[in-house]
Amino acid sequence: MMCLGIESSCDETAMALVQDGRLLGEQIASQVDMHAVFGGVVPELASREHLRLLHPLMDALLQDTGVCLSDIDSIAVSRGPGLLGSLLVGMGFAKGLSFALGIPLSGVNHLQAHLLVAGLEKPLIFPAIGLLVSGGHTHIYRMQSPLAFELLGRTIDDAAGEAFDKVAKLLNFPYPGGKHIDRLGLGIAPDTHLLPRPYLSNTNLDFSFSGLKTAVLKYVQDHPQLVLPSMDTVTGKDFVPAPALAVLCSSFAWTVADTLRVKVERALDRFPDTQGLYVAGGVAANSVIRATMHRVARQHKLEIRLPSPCLCTDNGAMIAFYGEILARAGLYHNQDLEAIPRGKPIPWDYKS
Repeated sequence: MMCLGIESSCDETAMALVQDGRLLGEQIASQVDMHAVFGGVVPELASREHLRLLHPLMDALLQDTGVCLSDIDSIAVSRGPGLLGSLLVGMGFAKGLSFALGIPLSGVNHLQAHLLVAGLEKPLIFPAIGLLVSGGHTHIYRMQSPLAFELLGRTIDDAAGEAFDKVAKLLNFPYPGGKHIDRLGLGIAPDTHLLPRPYLSNTNLDFSFSGLKTAVLKYVQDHPQLVLPSMDTVTGKDFVPAPALAVLCSSFAWTVADTLRVKVERALDRFPDTQGLYVAGGVAANSVIRATMHRVARQHKLEIRLPSPCLCTDNGAMIAFYGEILARAGLYHNQDLEAIPRGKPIPWDYKS
C-alpha cells in the first residue's frame, strides 16, 4: 500500500510517499527565513505560502520517486492541531486529490504522527510512554498501540519549545532561537542551581514553563551584558559567547530536560509494564534532551524510539507513515473532514 502524506500545520509545507512502512521520498519547504523577520510565524503569510508551494512540491515528489498519481492508494493530511488557515490549505488540497483520484482520505492527528514517525527507522514497540515536546505542545501519553493513545499530562501554559524561543528572544537571538541555545551551551557544564525546575512540587504529569521563563527574565535583567547587541551576532562564524552566556544556555537546557525527565519517570513508575519510551517533536532535536531521554531509557531498561533530528521537525513523512497505518486498519474520513486548530481536542471520528 502506498500513502501520500501532506503536512501544512504551521510553517513547513511538506509531502511524502510511504509504501509498506518505507519512505519512498519527501519534499519539504521551510518558511523559517520569511517569518524570522517578524520574530515568529505570521499565520496569514504561512497560509499563502502553503497555497503557493503545495502543487510544485507534489510535482517534484512524483518526479523524484517515479511514482504516478494512479499508483497512490490513499491520502493522509494533517488535520490538527495547528494554525487553522494553514491546515485548511493542506486539507483542501488533500480533499481535491482524494476526490479526483477516487481514493480514500485520512485526517491525521499531527501530534500522534510525531510520536510514531520513529517507526520509519526502527520497529514500533508497545506499550509505551510517549513524550511530545514542540513549540506549541508538551504532552505525555500512554501508548497501547498505534491506534490507542491516552493523554496523561500536558502543559498548562507555555510549552517547552515556546520557552526556548522566548528565552532566546530575551537574549536577542534570531528566530527560531532554540537551536542557538543548544549550540552555545554544547559541552558547557550547567549550573544546576541557577534556575528553578518548574512545577515539580506536585504529583501530576502536567507541565508549566512560564515560571522558568520569568526566572530567566529576572536573571537577564540583573545581567544585561548577556544580551547580544545584534541578532546577527550569534550567527557569525567567529562568534564565541561570553562564559556566563554559555553557562546560562547550558543551564536553561538542562533545567528543561531535567523537568521533562522527572515527569517521564513519574509516568513510567505508574505503568510498570511499559516496554518503550517515545520522544518526538521539534524540541526533541535538542542535544541535552536527547541525551537525558537516552539515559532514562537505559536506567529503566526500555527500548527508546527517538527519531533522527530531521524527522523531529514538522514533515510529510510522519503524516504518510501514520496515514498508511490508518489505511491498513480501514480508518478513513469523508469529504466533510474538519480541520482542528490548536487548543481544541481532535476527535477519533474515522469511518471504517
